[in-house]
Amino acid sequence: MRYSSIMKHTPSIPKSRLSLLAVALVAATIGGGCAPKPHQPATTEPEAAKAPVVFDTVQQPGLLSIETGYTVSKVRSALKNGEPYIVASSYEGTILGIERSGTLLWKNALSGYMNRDLWCADITGDGSDEILAANADGALYCISDQGNLMWTFKPSDAPMSAVCVVHATNGTPYVVCGGYELKLHYLDAKGKRVKTIDSTAYAKEKPWGKDAKRRPPPNKHAVNFLRPLQHAGKPDDLAVHGALWSNSGRGGLYCFEPLAEKPYKYIKPEAGVGELRPADVDGDGNDELLTGASSMIQDAKMLVIDQDDDSQELFEVAPLRRKIDGFGYRVLQPELVGTGDEKQLFLLFGSRIILLPTDLDVEPKNVEVLANRFAYNDMWKPAGQNEIWLASAQSGGSCIHILDLDTRDWKESYANLTPPGKICDILASTAKAREQLKSFERPEWEKKTPLVYFLTDRGKGSAGPYIEAIEANYDTPIFLQSAHLPRAEVVDRSTFDEVYQKKRDRRKKYEYTSEQMVNGLVPLFEGVPGIAYWGGHGNDPFMTSLETQKKVFDAAAAKGKKVVTIYPEMEQYDKHFAWVMENHIYPMARHAQKTGANIFVRTKHAFWHAIVHMPLWRGLLSGELADVFVPALEETTDKTMEQSVAARLGVWTAGCVNQWGARCARDNTSFDRLRQHSHQMLPNHFLRQMIYNISCGATYLNNFPVDQDYMSFLWELIAKGALYVPDSSELVSLSPVHIGMTEPDKHFLDTGNNVKWVTFFNQEEEDANPMVFGRLNGSWPGAPNTEWDYSRYAAGVTDRRLNYLPPFENGIVMLTPPQQGVFADTDAPRGKMVDRLHPLYNGIMKEYISDGRDYISADGKERFPAKTYYKTIEAEIRAAAKQLPLTVSGDVAWVCAQTSPTHLRLTLIDSGYINPSAKTATVTFQTAKPKRMVDLLDGTEFSIADSKATVEIPCGLFRFIDIELKKSL
Repeated sequence: MRYSSIMKHTPSIPKSRLSLLAVALVAATIGGGCAPKPHQPATTEPEAAKAPVVFDTVQQPGLLSIETGYTVSKVRSALKNGEPYIVASSYEGTILGIERSGTLLWKNALSGYMNRDLWCADITGDGSDEILAANADGALYCISDQGNLMWTFKPSDAPMSAVCVVHATNGTPYVVCGGYELKLHYLDAKGKRVKTIDSTAYAKEKPWGKDAKRRPPPNKHAVNFLRPLQHAGKPDDLAVHGALWSNSGRGGLYCFEPLAEKPYKYIKPEAGVGELRPADVDGDGNDELLTGASSMIQDAKMLVIDQDDDSQELFEVAPLRRKIDGFGYRVLQPELVGTGDEKQLFLLFGSRIILLPTDLDVEPKNVEVLANRFAYNDMWKPAGQNEIWLASAQSGGSCIHILDLDTRDWKESYANLTPPGKICDILASTAKAREQLKSFERPEWEKKTPLVYFLTDRGKGSAGPYIEAIEANYDTPIFLQSAHLPRAEVVDRSTFDEVYQKKRDRRKKYEYTSEQMVNGLVPLFEGVPGIAYWGGHGNDPFMTSLETQKKVFDAAAAKGKKVVTIYPEMEQYDKHFAWVMENHIYPMARHAQKTGANIFVRTKHAFWHAIVHMPLWRGLLSGELADVFVPALEETTDKTMEQSVAARLGVWTAGCVNQWGARCARDNTSFDRLRQHSHQMLPNHFLRQMIYNISCGATYLNNFPVDQDYMSFLWELIAKGALYVPDSSELVSLSPVHIGMTEPDKHFLDTGNNVKWVTFFNQEEEDANPMVFGRLNGSWPGAPNTEWDYSRYAAGVTDRRLNYLPPFENGIVMLTPPQQGVFADTDAPRGKMVDRLHPLYNGIMKEYISDGRDYISADGKERFPAKTYYKTIEAEIRAAAKQLPLTVSGDVAWVCAQTSPTHLRLTLIDSGYINPSAKTATVTFQTAKPKRMVDLLDGTEFSIADSKATVEIPCGLFRFIDIELKKSL
């Protein structure tokens, strides 16, 4: 069967290039493929189900799939009256109790925030397990076997990340929990605190790096894992993994006797710890510790740590590279499986299962690796059963999968598994939309699509035929050649700033001359519209010299080619980097302005509403180089995507730049690098993120290829004009209220750009520093936003996670350069923002000034605390929304642009990034008077009553809607 493009002139794609979309068409022939029958959706009550709910199940040899309707992030086993059942936690934090038959026993939504860990054990002695959930809101929740909340323990606001149960010498069970509060807590069966041990009393971890001001104090750690350790004939011990750095840090392992003040053993792991599981590997009755890394492939390792002698046996994944699928960040989850003498180690690594002998004595070429199309969020081995339970597919799946390892055909069933439920819904809906695009014609009243540049898609995977067809028949999008030189330039640094004389990026070898750099880049212009390449990095902006950059820019201009040089992670803001700006970046930008080149500023964290408003970046902010700089974000480890979108829009609409950009990469989903489940094989989240950014006006896209067959749908939507690309003067979904960002408060600056250390939490400090933009450092993954945080009241975002598709129900509240008062840069050549906006904003724009901590009067004389003043701004945002043509509610991302005097283009997108679901959007017309409302792809005409219309959005999809007005805005 062949998967074909939707464009009229797209050539046939070779059969070997089956995309994930093809699965929707051939699933009936694949074992475990998309089930044709509709699944039973879950109910939404937090209490036990009032009527029996039975989830669909799909049985294959050795593999049972239970379609829950939820994106299951974690899965565990529990006992009720001695009988096992499934306990699962959804992305949203709902806990489910499910029988293997698919019957929903109960569910509890708890706090509505993510559960970072689950543990099931009988702590009351009634013969049934209680369920303990370590929640990102800082609480530990205890749930009964009926799904009812028994008690809550909340020592602080910092996310609770680990929980287990250990038994003392007399058999008394103790619940042990901890997290980013940096403490261990022992609780009794009723949730009463028995003992607390501060990690500072025993921790050995010490931070590193030369910047003492930005690193945390030594000898403390976040509690990453807690697990009971069993010894033959003895009570449990407690294993603690402490972490202080989120980027795959090794941290330390500590072994305690229950309730002991100090550990009796400290082990420094030889590899990073992203998973910790006790198991008696050698059969001596004492548990070994199995650890798996949270890392990229080249650093992926498993350790088997023997308690008896503390020896560490290491298994590295890198030698299996040819059997493991490409690039990616992921968690290696190990487990001991089998029975008797047939035991082996079972490793889940992204979409691969690796099977190893327990002694690890095997040559890489002989290691058995099982491949599946999808990666999974979690795995669990129920006690006493030779099974592995898998949580949902990371690409937005909704199943729990049970592998029966005693069944001969389980390996084949795993290899052929295409999860039913949401994955199949997404594939089928996308295939249907592509079919509809075949007959799409751009409305005559809409403008020609502007140039959209893809910087890194060309020549990747199966992209070629799609790109060739687009280039033969359409003017846009434009695909640049991604240029990757294996070496960096040897630059004379004798006159450089003292810090940058020594700076180097360890990923590069510095061996090329300027001539070699030029000769490596310039020939790449042949046969393509242009090239994109790394010019440098925050670690070292001088991978390419200024003179080399100028030569490449000149060559591009002479050849009539486009060139974009990319600079990732330039978040430094000290005097040393100010020297870099003045002596390297700005001279390069001025030359780029003469030659038509662009500098893609791919920064991280709170750059676009904090660092860019510092004096060293005035050359960008002033608009002097508006044609050159492209604001973009590298979202890895970030948790503030909604702020970045609002800030990049603010920089663009203010005239600082004339274009802006976005990026998708595997590690987009690594908001917590201690758990890098970043192996989405169906890039539906990328598709929707790009549609959102482009519909907001982004025209430079720097994407990492995952499945180019699937992502080519995005290119075709642009080429045919189905995806509308607005200018800033056409957008009418921007809130009239905007926040003018002045030079950032130091606390905001430091916390917003120091997100990798995880040991900064201090409750007193948090209470003393209520911020407009708070909970930004590495101590808050998945945590709730405060009531006074911009993300909550302006963007409608409730937690610090993957909010790439924020709802902004009252319109996007932009973060902009100040436009009024003493903070306005009246000498900047960019002019006034209102002159670049739609005319409806004339006379209705209202600005509030902030430094990230407080709000400030326009004359700079008064300060208004975020914790109280947010109510004023929230009320203004809601009131101002009534001045817009329309607003949208329903947990969707939305953008609206005026395409002609009597037409609006409304884009609606399922906002669940890696937890997609069907959405119902309510469009409320404010000042617009609608005459007709039609979906431009499927032709659906929506009824409008009482100035409202309801639109259904399929799981993982979007809708492009034309609204004809009775009269012009």
